Amino acid sequence: MSNAKGTALVTGASSGIGAVYADRLAKRGYDLILVARNAERLNAVANRLRAETGRAVKVFPADLADKAGLAKVEAVLRDDPSISVLVNNAGFGAVTSILQADVDDMEAMIELNVTALTRLTYAVAPAFVARGSGTIINIASIVGIAVEMLNGVYSASKSYVLSFGHSLQKDLADKGIRIQTVLPGSTATEFWDVAGYAAQKAASITMSAEDCVDAALAGLDAGELVTIPGLYDGDAWTRWEAGRRELSTQFGNAKPAPRYEVETHRVSAA
Repeated sequence: MSNAKGTALVTGASSGIGAVYADRLAKRGYDLILVARNAERLNAVANRLRAETGRAVKVFPADLADKAGLAKVEAVLRDDPSISVLVNNAGFGAVTSILQADVDDMEAMIELNVTALTRLTYAVAPAFVARGSGTIINIASIVGIAVEMLNGVYSASKSYVLSFGHSLQKDLADKGIRIQTVLPGSTATEFWDVAGYAAQKAASITMSAEDCVDAALAGLDAGELVTIPGLYDGDAWTRWEAGRRELSTQFGNAKPAPRYEVETHRVSAA
């Protein structure tokens, strides 16, 4: 039997924010495809959700940093007509500086946080456009804006997710596709264990994964293109975004700005 809501595919679904998305979307009536590396933990999440919600839940163990594993998930997104939601949540981070971090680890971070997210989005977008509907939720981070806070490669990877989301909104909004970019702040998940700073999970500024996802879904319901669960002054983002878009109209000049005194230097040199 078909499900009117369709199926949500959630990456990084074995724990943390991804597992909460799976829970909340199942309770909203979506069937699920859960993707992560750890099959045992995925099955535990799936069994609980089947029992609690009665939804159909498929487990799809895959390492998205591995080309073969990623390709299998891409194929599912292209070929399964029931999929109506993609939650690109899989990723990892670091807190170390360029002088401490291993460059191979940084490359692996880019492959997961940037390349996998991009390829999965490219896989599902044409299918959504063909149906005239679909929702893509990309999980970025506040460090995509507050880039100096953590590891530079991690911040840059999340800046990419934010920029990519703006472009997707431009390309797909008039085709019936919803794009939401979510920027969590410090959240109590295993992210901090992997990043090597587990103490942050108990910090006073750290939000629970449940609160983060509930806020993100409320933002989705409200039609937000960018949702920042920990930002109390929502107008601050509106002003930031308006300023960015206004500034972008000022770049198209054939001559350098007068402050660089290019003409003066050229005359002096002559």
